[in-house]
Amino acid sequence: MSNKKTFFLPDLGEGLPDATIVEWTVKVGDTIRLDDALVSMETAKAVVEVPSPVSGKVLKLAGAAGDVITTGAMLAEFEVDPSMPQRAEGQDTGHHHGGGQPGKGVGSDDPAPDDRVVASDDGGAIEDEGAPAPKGEPRQDSGTVVGAMQSSDAVRSEQASTIGGVKAMPAVRALARKLKVDLARVRTTGTDGVVTMADVKQAAADGSAVLGAAPAPRAAAAAPVAASAPAPAQRSTLSQGGRPMRTQPPGVAASGQPEQLKGVRRNMARVMADAHSKVVPTTLCDDADLHAWIGKQDITARLIRAIVAACKAVPALNAWFDGDKLVRTMHPQVDIGIAVDTDDGLFVPALRNADMLDAAGVRGAIQRLRAQVEDRSIPASELSGYTISLSNFGMFAGRYATPVVVPPTVAIVGAGKLSHDVVAVMGGIEVHRRMPISLTFDHRACTGGEAARFLKALLDDLGAPQ
Repeated sequence: MSNKKTFFLPDLGEGLPDATIVEWTVKVGDTIRLDDALVSMETAKAVVEVPSPVSGKVLKLAGAAGDVITTGAMLAEFEVDPSMPQRAEGQDTGHHHGGGQPGKGVGSDDPAPDDRVVASDDGGAIEDEGAPAPKGEPRQDSGTVVGAMQSSDAVRSEQASTIGGVKAMPAVRALARKLKVDLARVRTTGTDGVVTMADVKQAAADGSAVLGAAPAPRAAAAAPVAASAPAPAQRSTLSQGGRPMRTQPPGVAASGQPEQLKGVRRNMARVMADAHSKVVPTTLCDDADLHAWIGKQDITARLIRAIVAACKAVPALNAWFDGDKLVRTMHPQVDIGIAVDTDDGLFVPALRNADMLDAAGVRGAIQRLRAQVEDRSIPASELSGYTISLSNFGMFAGRYATPVVVPPTVAIVGAGKLSHDVVAVMGGIEVHRRMPISLTFDHRACTGGEAARFLKALLDDLGAPQ
């Protein structure tokens, strides 16, 4: 029987169709042990480390950093070493999940933060080049752990690992690759020498650890150099005529060059196209008059409170809709998806039980979600399951919009840029501070009257003094 094993890319969460290679921790010919980190993969929701399913020699790797691998496709091939630790025959991790291509199992459903992502027992994520197991008999590799976002001591998506003498989390390594930063030269500020997101961003900003650049000279040696001619790297930013040349920010494709969408942005394209093909969107716009507000107030907290009030007044918009089965589900709780813009694309983390939070609770929860999005540590379970959405695009620019409703939700609120408008009042005019509000709803699931009443309830709450 052959000792070769083919390992197929599992589903790393919620049925994602593919993932992008960030960094291999091994090369062809290396020996790897069971459950050691094999590769970091970027999905639409996280950067995770995939552990090795066997102990042995690496015979083949599917691609290089930046390559997109389809779920269920070959990821790596091994020559199993029987003298090294292997997973026990028939060992079961406690998770069973079917799906994927025949003979190529995929991972579990969208996991909780402490859940293991495991291979299907129906074929497994490893294929033996020897004779297949007879039908009805358990495969030797059934129940193999194949993903990250797990509580295993061996590998965690949020745990820093040491590769090449540098200790950093998978998301930090992904950012370093994107910004072309050499992690080995980054000045670390994290506990126990762990490289943090802030360390990488600082290195990219000051150029102290850019790949291909010479190490920064010591301070003592800097004085003699200062009087000399500019370094080649400095001259390269000027054209022959002495005018500054346009340069690209680190990690951004050169202007005019095709760039394959990956990770979050790739998933965003799929989600938006799917929403466009399914939803029947209609948008209502109006302005919330904030003239009666007393003192300084938290605008985001007031927006959240107003959405909750509107959901309680008109539950039809705090709902999910199944267009295939024509089934509507109205929710007793209000979980608000908060659109967060990043360089990598759009994230929509869920503010859970918004109807139970006061202003301080709302602010604290949103700050936590934004921080987790920023460092890519947010659990996949926090990026789905919301009942209505909010896009506060006015913090940048714009008054009105037609924000996109993403199924199964049926409504999204857009908040535009605050303005001071001239308002007609009894006997004259006044200048009031107002906030433009746009409400897009799925007309398959909601009537125009329901949407208008929802919008009025939202505006009334926003207009309250406090």
